[in-house]
Amino acid sequence: MPVTWQELVAEKKHRQAASIPKEWLITPPADNVLDVTGVPAQCGLLSAHDLEITELNDVSALLDKLARGEWSSVEVTTAFAKRAIVAHQVTNCLTEIFIDRALERAAWLDEQLKTTGKVVGPLHGLPISLKDQISIKGLETTMGYVSWIGKVAGRDASLVEILLECGVVPYVRTNVPQTLMWPETFNAVFGRTVNPANRTLTCGGSSGGEGALIAMKGSVLGVGSDIGGSVRIPAAMNGLYGLRPSYHRVPYEGSVNSMEGQDSLPSVLGPLSSSLSGIKLFMQAVIGQRPWLKDPLAVRKHWDEDEYRLIEHGGGTKLTFGILWNDGQVVPHPPVIRALEITKQALIAAGHDVIDWKPYKHGEIYAVTRDIWAAAGEEDYAAVTSLTGEPIIRSMSGLDAEANAQYISDKSISAFELFQVQKRRRILRKEYLDHWQSTGATTSTGRPVDAIISPVAPFAPPPHGKNRSAEYTLIWNALDYPACVFPVTRVDPALDQRKPAHTFLSEVDQKIYELYDSPETFKNAPVALQVVGRTLEEEAVIAMTEIVDAALKAKHA
Repeated sequence: MPVTWQELVAEKKHRQAASIPKEWLITPPADNVLDVTGVPAQCGLLSAHDLEITELNDVSALLDKLARGEWSSVEVTTAFAKRAIVAHQVTNCLTEIFIDRALERAAWLDEQLKTTGKVVGPLHGLPISLKDQISIKGLETTMGYVSWIGKVAGRDASLVEILLECGVVPYVRTNVPQTLMWPETFNAVFGRTVNPANRTLTCGGSSGGEGALIAMKGSVLGVGSDIGGSVRIPAAMNGLYGLRPSYHRVPYEGSVNSMEGQDSLPSVLGPLSSSLSGIKLFMQAVIGQRPWLKDPLAVRKHWDEDEYRLIEHGGGTKLTFGILWNDGQVVPHPPVIRALEITKQALIAAGHDVIDWKPYKHGEIYAVTRDIWAAAGEEDYAAVTSLTGEPIIRSMSGLDAEANAQYISDKSISAFELFQVQKRRRILRKEYLDHWQSTGATTSTGRPVDAIISPVAPFAPPPHGKNRSAEYTLIWNALDYPACVFPVTRVDPALDQRKPAHTFLSEVDQKIYELYDSPETFKNAPVALQVVGRTLEEEAVIAMTEIVDAALKAKHA
């Protein structure tokens, strides 16, 4: 029986290794092979049909084939499971692996379709990956904590119940950082997850395992969580689509978390996918199951087709987008600026208006957000780590690295002090709303700006341990604005040369500038942006992201 936290980790990793089918083990490439996205097609494990399934890359088309019985859920689940295991061997993206259980579920779904002629739900037969935070009955949910090894869920989270009703096949869960309060993915249980496009770079976090897995096409649709960017950062850093919905639009009940009871700035669950159709179909399916009947905090709002058709945005024929070139605190790196310029030109070519978005008190909003997160100091995390004596991780560089945690503090504040912070945030939210409304006086449509186009981070995925900024995402959490990530380009050393130093906006700005030592460091790294809309406007944000995505594809055609 393990007695130290290190022995608990060894025992858990042994059990994880035993859950991998031995016939699916490959000879991984050497460590100096940085781009491993081609390994699944080259390793010889996946058949031509497996590759056809996993390369389809469109959730809508995949669901159509499953519903018509052209492909069975068993063969689709098998193909994605094999590819997920390959992805894990080169990126370390998985935590819980339960293939046999998934195949039993897939066979049952196939039988239901065969005997009734009807699909079980709108996501019938679709394999789906889940962040190691979303509880599944009978499985451990460690969330990167050694102290939660052996903690088996007695029931499914509400979202899992709903997804099962929709006909999905859960088959793997994915890696996270301890506490979840990091924009990278590393913990003492499962170790580090790397970026499949360049393994010297981070995959982002805290839903980094999802990002790496989907980028490897070991999943076509997954679920992460986002309190300050944890869906959007991994989506962006792996060249995917990802949605941060408004508070309580997707049911959170039954999932585990850090800072439970901190309800003023809650985490949300949201989808990551290799296709924008996956984002839309996930939201339609989950909302269609009336999640407010399972989660008392879930918003009672049905899918709004008028909103998706952009009725309040002129029908989408001529939109006005505001480009956030920088937040007044940090100037983004050259590849991010280039992505903004590409997107601007694509939207203008498509007949839309683009104006500059002026940041409003972003620095102050960042400060109140950090104060809310750090209000209890380390007490929440220490209550867990003290169970085994495992360390609270203070750097994504490693267990023994110098502490550089941005969003974890050893100081707490009083309840009254917290009330004042929350009050100040409420005032700032009202001021930002007024700021947005005022843009109606400057647009050609007479409407306020329809959506903001913003960086997801001031950089492409940086080297491990260097991703210390989530401000370009947490701003929208603090304001509760839904935001959808879309891929734009990749770092190109020929186009993204380092620029001369500018007049730095802050000390952090200088550090971020110095991080871009050479475009070669970031070579092949994905670069993405986000479309930001108004609170509870998920349908419109998805529709406007489709418009932006189509404009980019038309520009590249």
